Amino acid sequence: MVSQRRLIGWSLTVALGGFLFGFDTAVISGAEQEIQALWGLSDALHGLAVAIALYGTVIGALLGGIPSDRLGRRATLVGIGVLYLVSAVGSALAPEVVSFMAFRFLGGLGVGASSVAAPMYISEIAPPDRRGRLVALFQFNIVLGILVAYVSNVLLGTAGLGWRWMMGVEALPALAFAVLVARVPRSPRWLIVKRDLEAEARAMLDRVGWSRTEVDGLVADIRGSVIGEAAGKQAGLFAPQFRRPVMLAVLFAFFNQLSGINAIIYYAPRIFEMTGLGEAAALLSSAGVGLVNLVFTMLGLVVIDRFGRRSLMLVGSVGLIAALATVAWAFTTETFAVVPPLLFLYIAFFALSQGAVIWVFISEIFPNQVRAGGQALGSFTHWILAAVVANVFPVIAGRFGGGPVFAVFCGMMVLQLVFVWFVMPETKNTSLESLEHELIAD
Repeated sequence: MVSQRRLIGWSLTVALGGFLFGFDTAVISGAEQEIQALWGLSDALHGLAVAIALYGTVIGALLGGIPSDRLGRRATLVGIGVLYLVSAVGSALAPEVVSFMAFRFLGGLGVGASSVAAPMYISEIAPPDRRGRLVALFQFNIVLGILVAYVSNVLLGTAGLGWRWMMGVEALPALAFAVLVARVPRSPRWLIVKRDLEAEARAMLDRVGWSRTEVDGLVADIRGSVIGEAAGKQAGLFAPQFRRPVMLAVLFAFFNQLSGINAIIYYAPRIFEMTGLGEAAALLSSAGVGLVNLVFTMLGLVVIDRFGRRSLMLVGSVGLIAALATVAWAFTTETFAVVPPLLFLYIAFFALSQGAVIWVFISEIFPNQVRAGGQALGSFTHWILAAVVANVFPVIAGRFGGGPVFAVFCGMMVLQLVFVWFVMPETKNTSLESLEHELIAD
C-alpha cells in the first residue's frame, strides 16, 4: 500500500516552490504604483519594471529543463530557492530602478525554472490515480502565495511600512524552501532514465510502500521507454513523433495566458480603481481575488482525478467566456458596479479549470526521456505570453479602456473551448508510460 503521508509530504515540500512562484508574481501589485511615483517612471518604463520578472521567468522556463535533466529535479529546486532569496533581499534594498529590475529578473528566473522542475518532480513520484491531486498541489500553493502576497501588501501598507517591506518579506519562505527541498528523495524516473541508478530508484519506491510487484512493473515500464528511445524510435523534442504533445503543450499554455489572468493578477488594484474604488478598497478587493482563487483551486484539486482534466476545462471555458463578455460590456457601458463580482466569478472559473489543470496536464503528456524539455517548452510558451500581456496591458488599457481588452480575452476563450472540445485528450488515471504510447506517433 502506497504511503500517502510520505507522498503528500514530499509533494507539499516541492509545491512550496509554487507558493514562492505565486507570492513573487503577485507581490508587485501592491508596490507598482508607489515605485512608479518614487522614481518618476513613464508608462512604458513602468510596464517594463513590472514585467521584467516575467522576462526572467521566460528565460528560467526556457532553460529550466537543462539543470533538471543534468543535475536532477531536486538539485534544481534547491537552486531555485536560492534565486528567490537573493531576489527578495535585493529588490527590497534596491536604490534605483535598474538594480530593482535586475533583482526582480533573478526572481523571475526562479519562477520559470520552478514551473518546469516542481510539477515534473511530483508527476514522476505520484501514482496514476493520485497524480492529478498531487501535482495540483503546486497550483494550490501558487494561489496561496498570491493570496498571502495580497494580504501581506494590505497589512504592510496599512502599517505604513511601504513597498520595500512588501518585496523583502519573501526572503523568509524562500530560505525555508531551499532548506526543506534538499531533504526530499530524487525522482525515480530521473534516476533510471538519466543516471541508470535503478537501486536508488527502487529504494525510493520502497520508502513509500510500493509492493515488489508494483516496483518491478514500474521499473520495467520505465526501462521499456528508454529501450524504445535507444532503438531509434524517439529522437529530440521536435522530432515528428512528438508533434502531438508539443502542439498540446503550446496551445494549452497559449490559451492560459490569453485568458488575461496575469493582467488581472498583476494589475488588480489598478483595474479596481478604474471602476471607481479608492486605493484602500482596491487593495482589499485584490485580496478578495486571491481568496476566491484559493477556494476554487482547492475545489479543482479535489475533483481533478474524479472528473478529469478535460471536463474541468470544458466547464471553465464556458464560464470564462460568460464572465469576460460581461466584464467587457460593463466597461463599455460604464456599468462599473458589476465589475468586481464579475472578476471574482472569472477567477473562480479560471482556478477550477486552467489554474488547476495546466501544470498537471503539461507534466503528463511528454515521455520520460524528453519530459524536462517538454515541460520547459510549455512553461516557456506560458511565460513569454505572460510577459507580453503584463508589459502592454497598462498602455492598451490606458488608451482604449477596459472594454476592448476584455473582449479580446473573451474571444481567446471561445477558441480555447474549440480546442478543448475537439483536440484535448483526457489523461486521468493513466500511467505516464501508457500516455506515452497513446500520444506519441509511430
